[in-house]
Amino acid sequence: MWLSVSIATDAAHAEALSDALLALGALSVGVEDADAGTERETPQFGEPGSSPAPLWAHSRVVALFEKGADIPLIAAAAAGEAGLAVTPPYDITEVAEQDWVRLTQSQFEPIRINQRLWIVPSWHAAPDPRAINLELDPGLAFGTGSHPTTRLCLEWLCAHVRTGASVLDYGCGSGILAIAAARLGAASVTGVDIDDNALLAAAGNAERNGVTLQLVHSAQPLDMQFDIVVANILTNPLCVLAPLLAARSRRGGLIALSGILASQVSQVSEAYKPFCDLAVHAEREGWALLEGVRQ
Repeated sequence: MWLSVSIATDAAHAEALSDALLALGALSVGVEDADAGTERETPQFGEPGSSPAPLWAHSRVVALFEKGADIPLIAAAAAGEAGLAVTPPYDITEVAEQDWVRLTQSQFEPIRINQRLWIVPSWHAAPDPRAINLELDPGLAFGTGSHPTTRLCLEWLCAHVRTGASVLDYGCGSGILAIAAARLGAASVTGVDIDDNALLAAAGNAERNGVTLQLVHSAQPLDMQFDIVVANILTNPLCVLAPLLAARSRRGGLIALSGILASQVSQVSEAYKPFCDLAVHAEREGWALLEGVRQ
């Protein structure tokens, strides 16, 4: 059993109250419209550029705790941390574990990238057996297919991966881009990340999808060259990594970069100018994907 705690508050304190509850041991926290019941879930994954949605004037913060949690003490402490003079009213509801799992899973539906490719959580059947269905569950590593930068990269890979190609996914996170490249026909795919947990997640996801990846920590030397280099990171590290990523791309090879705000396109293009001319391939929700050919 779990304890679901619903605390009435206002827009001015909802975000601070959510943060305080997480710091005090909440397993998850969401904010609802107290008048309409429409939920805005607190971001679960470290996707770049996530920004909070507008809060409602009359809000309700809903937090999940283990059954033995001291809710009166936690509620009072969270209220104090959020700058509330008194503890706001709250309700406590017991939630069965199977109900919580079902509720959590219901928030993640299959994602259609295009006619060729779907991202499908393990608890869903493949929506289109004729397409490539990548089985991928939400987890600790970035890359679930829902963020615009990930979708931009997946769409680009669908259009550019050729049978037998070699692919480098730098900053591979969950391995979603590397796995997609392998399923799209790449002969060899290497994923690099700075986070050991991401590499473990990528290895598990690759096994689940029946593909083989070479996974390398960014601290290890990498001396191969690739037909395709893709990196979905952020602008500053992409600029710093320009010489390294260019060196890993063979002459005439393709480079695709995302995690770039539309306003930062010129900054990234300038960093790669000694190696290739980058152009905007596509934009979505303020994010851009740049592509170029290694000179």
